[in-house]
Amino acid sequence: MMRLNRSQGFVASAKQLIAAAPIALASITLPQVAFAQEQAVQQVAAQQVNEQGQQQPPANVQPFPQLTPDEFARLQKILAAWETQSKGTNTLECDFQVWHYDVFAAPPGVHATKGDGSIRYAAPDKGLFRVDRKVFFNGMQPNPADPAGGPKPTYIEQPGQFGDYWICNGKELIENDRSKKEWRIQQLPPNMQGTQIFNSPLPFVFNLDAKQIQERYWVREIKSPDAEVIVLEAWPKRQVDRAQYKVVQIALSTNTFAPKALILYAPNFDPKVAPNWDHYQFDNAKRNTIGAGLQMFVRSFIEEKPPTDFKVLRDLYQPPTDEEDPQNMAQAPAGTFQK
Repeated sequence: MMRLNRSQGFVASAKQLIAAAPIALASITLPQVAFAQEQAVQQVAAQQVNEQGQQQPPANVQPFPQLTPDEFARLQKILAAWETQSKGTNTLECDFQVWHYDVFAAPPGVHATKGDGSIRYAAPDKGLFRVDRKVFFNGMQPNPADPAGGPKPTYIEQPGQFGDYWICNGKELIENDRSKKEWRIQQLPPNMQGTQIFNSPLPFVFNLDAKQIQERYWVREIKSPDAEVIVLEAWPKRQVDRAQYKVVQIALSTNTFAPKALILYAPNFDPKVAPNWDHYQFDNAKRNTIGAGLQMFVRSFIEEKPPTDFKVLRDLYQPPTDEEDPQNMAQAPAGTFQK
């Protein structure tokens, strides 16, 4: 899966879901998601992401045509509604599924791995992202129940191979590496604690800020495969983000503006020669249901001590920065549109 380098934390695996983008999990409230079945995902990828070809456009150049005044106005309404919805979240419980696609690990159109996990969040800066079960592609096998249908992909768990497990207790970002039995602690500086967790290396963000999103990404609405879903596309402006993913697509409910799914495309994504991406789906969300049991809720996912057989590693979190030059930082104002 796509990963941020160690100093940056993690991308949804979109991690990255998930940040990989600071636009990922703002206040999910919907159960079962019907968005982005395999064919729909691939169709959107081929039609939308490939507009610029395999090469990323320069950071200071918008990678799609300028929005018309009507398109720009609609985008602002969508982002404002999403921000209003997301900032009302005090606590969140959510399950997720994530499919990783990589033609070097599985045939085209077949996911290479699948993970099932959970997310927990308590405002403003405590959260958990954990993959509880992960399976790996194990070849194509005949399907006895449907011999005429051809072989089907099979999956197995691999001993010692675990998915990502991250905790933020408000002051520290902790990676629980169950494969290596390491407990990696990164101390967050004061200016990245509290409500400023938006700018932290967490793999998800809960308090969407429409202005900050447009400062950091080129954002537009694209055609949705589902009438009940709004699909936004965000292209990173910063080189530090562009090194992690080429583009992010977010599916929002048309009724609640809550995220239903998230797709993160690898930096070298190309629908023909490098179809590599992560697709997240969010289920069974419970929002602001904790009431007076907030402390007990937080204790349920904030682990204060690592397992006794884990090695503890400590470091100060060093936020990544872009060089201040036109090649790495977008200079155009956010949200410009064609008159």
